[in-house]
Amino acid sequence: MGEILRNLGRRKVRSAITISGIVIGIFALTTMGALAEHFNNLLDLGVSYYATSIPVGAPDGQQGSLLPLSKADEIARVEGVQAVYPNYSIQAAPGADLIQMGPPELIGGWWDASRYGAPRLNVGSGRELDPGERGEVVVGPAFGANHNLHAGSAIDLPIRPQDARPDFVNHPFTVVGVLAKTGNGLDSMALVSYADARMLLADTLPAAVRKAIDVNQIAMSFTAYAAKGTTTAELDRIAGRINAQVTGVQAQKPSALVANFKQTGTTFTAVMTGAAILALIIGGLSVANTMIMAVSERIREIGLKKALGAQTGRLLTEYLLEAMTIGGLGGLVGFGLGYGLTRLVDYLGSKTGMDIFLVTPRLTALSLGFAVAMATLAGIFPAWRAARLDPVRALRRQ
Repeated sequence: MGEILRNLGRRKVRSAITISGIVIGIFALTTMGALAEHFNNLLDLGVSYYATSIPVGAPDGQQGSLLPLSKADEIARVEGVQAVYPNYSIQAAPGADLIQMGPPELIGGWWDASRYGAPRLNVGSGRELDPGERGEVVVGPAFGANHNLHAGSAIDLPIRPQDARPDFVNHPFTVVGVLAKTGNGLDSMALVSYADARMLLADTLPAAVRKAIDVNQIAMSFTAYAAKGTTTAELDRIAGRINAQVTGVQAQKPSALVANFKQTGTTFTAVMTGAAILALIIGGLSVANTMIMAVSERIREIGLKKALGAQTGRLLTEYLLEAMTIGGLGGLVGFGLGYGLTRLVDYLGSKTGMDIFLVTPRLTALSLGFAVAMATLAGIFPAWRAARLDPVRALRRQ
């Protein structure tokens, strides 16, 4: 190792420029990869949610329509359905900036369908919501950080915008719990009882609509669950039976939704990592160039070593280790800078509930391993060239 470092120190500026190429590539791979990991973590919630449930909404062409709550009983009578939950989704901060780096802040109804295989809502501090209580809310960690909330805090929902109209209505709630961080859309949710969710939904409806309907008898959509462990194929068949037996609703096939989420994640990851790999290729070319120049400058030294009995394999290993060292140093520095930036951005973002990066063990191994592997591959030809030199011709070289 000492000889390798001395060789790199012979041309300090050139070595530094070469390592900088690796640093830039690994920095790009780390930051872009962390962005992709966070995005995929958000998609994983969709995959785990739709792989265990059947979303039921209004028929095509009637998106946004309200459904009678009695439809839940009809859906529950379909063969294979074990439970049906109504869904409500209300903007938590109406009029907020439309440009967001994470999921929107929404108010929904509290439910726990973990007995049917759905992801469990784990409370990090405080307690779970009592479905029968009014005026209580459990918030996600990002929602809580954005509005400085903790168990025992008071908040009016929805949050009044600065330019609120005189007839804007919100209601007082007490925070009874904060969900454990998941890194997905639940972190930006505020969950209330179904009764409170319907009350908040009513406030968003035009006055004429509120007078014409009983808000306690409506839902925005439903989620149907089968027994825990039911396959996606069987859930698809249950969705088909719902469509055939229940009028005025449309159940979506979970397999199609899961496939869409996975395809989106694959595409996003490919785009982000592709851009980073382009930067790494440039770094690899700089390693190859440096090693070729190193061989050219050390031809007499190589010839002397071979004349003294140095084996071809030893010389090959020596130059490959030099290339690996360049890759390792560049990888460590590039990953360190990328990790530091992602942590800094997420730390600053945590004050406003914004998380956009996620550095995972998989990404760490990929970044460091790719740096070493790429540098090693770039050094194979120069190392082989050095190892195959004829010692007599090398010693004659001026």
